[in-house]
Amino acid sequence: MKYDIISTGSKGNAVVIEDKILIDCGVNFKALKPYVPCLQLVLLTHEHGDHFYPSCIKTLARERPTLRFGCCKWLYKNLLAVGVNRRNIDIYTPDTVNDYKKFKVETFNLTHNVPNCGYKIQIGREKLMYATDTNSLNGITAPDYDLYMIEANYDDKEIQERIRQKEQNGQYAYEHEVLKNHLSKQKCDDFIARNAGIKSKYIYMHRHIKKEDNENE
Repeated sequence: MKYDIISTGSKGNAVVIEDKILIDCGVNFKALKPYVPCLQLVLLTHEHGDHFYPSCIKTLARERPTLRFGCCKWLYKNLLAVGVNRRNIDIYTPDTVNDYKKFKVETFNLTHNVPNCGYKIQIGREKLMYATDTNSLNGITAPDYDLYMIEANYDDKEIQERIRQKEQNGQYAYEHEVLKNHLSKQKCDDFIARNAGIKSKYIYMHRHIKKEDNENE
């Protein structure tokens, strides 16, 4: 399955699948411009700015008046607010397959600090699963998919050591919020081990950058 990761992480998220499906839109329009003419569907997960960049979505809707936008109910008003025509919005019910003839889309709920979802996409015989910004994949299955694009935000041992050191020094450990809202590499690997087939491929998404390092860039 062809894919282009435009960006992944706290600075922005956007992935183009087979030149036709954009998952997340947390980057500026310039970054997406080469892909815009071929896009058929934009899939959105949640309202955070690194996944839902209003000015880019507004420009996409203006440049491509017939482009479809898919989301769960919590993003419907957000899309209307940035100028997307209500007739171009498909509202998904989790765990229900939506058939676009050339491809199929299914959402599933994810646990985050705002309502969030992941996506299962089938194009022809190939299947993709996409999930970021969650602390758990419990209850979710995707057996023998061709491609898994799953958050592997941090290493359990490393983040616990950072928390220990900060608390020992009397510092605020923002890593506690990371634990509540993001998926560890260990949980990601466990999910892949339970679901992937012999020919499956996987990509670690939304890798963590230490706040201290980020501030020094």
